[in-house]
Amino acid sequence: MSKQIYTGRYTTENQEDIVVFIIGMRVNRRLALHKWLPVFQSMPGMIKELYTNKDELGFLSMESYFGLRTTVMIQYWRSTEDLLSYAKNEKHLKAWANFNKKIGNNDAVGIYHETYKINSGNYESIYGNMPLYGLGKALKHIPVTKNQNSARKRLNDTASKTNPPETISNQ
Repeated sequence: MSKQIYTGRYTTENQEDIVVFIIGMRVNRRLALHKWLPVFQSMPGMIKELYTNKDELGFLSMESYFGLRTTVMIQYWRSTEDLLSYAKNEKHLKAWANFNKKIGNNDAVGIYHETYKINSGNYESIYGNMPLYGLGKALKHIPVTKNQNSARKRLNDTASKTNPPETISNQ
């Protein structure tokens, strides 16, 4: 299935606070399939639930990457409250309990997550000739205007007040 390509330059609005949640696993012992495969298999059900109930859960979107040993999911959430509420969700709690029962401190598989709360105006994006992707899939995807033709402008000049100009990318 081919995704629609948006020709030209696009960005997203950045008027809302967002939460970026990075979660994944690392296979430390490849031959311990019986240990890491159940961890891997627990995610699709939760992801389906998130997409099915996006509005009520506060889930916006996600991207997934699969490497030889490590998987990464970058998720976008409406708020930390929504994310933390989902952590108490029955499906998530069941998967977490199952992980602790089967894996515990066994080093065959590792898991990780990182959470970033980002205030409005403190993030930006640019997409050139891309399908909806990342923040462009999570937030309102809009064509770049003259007033948004640099990272500094897309950041509403918020970043230039706290960072020297040389740290701002002008993509």
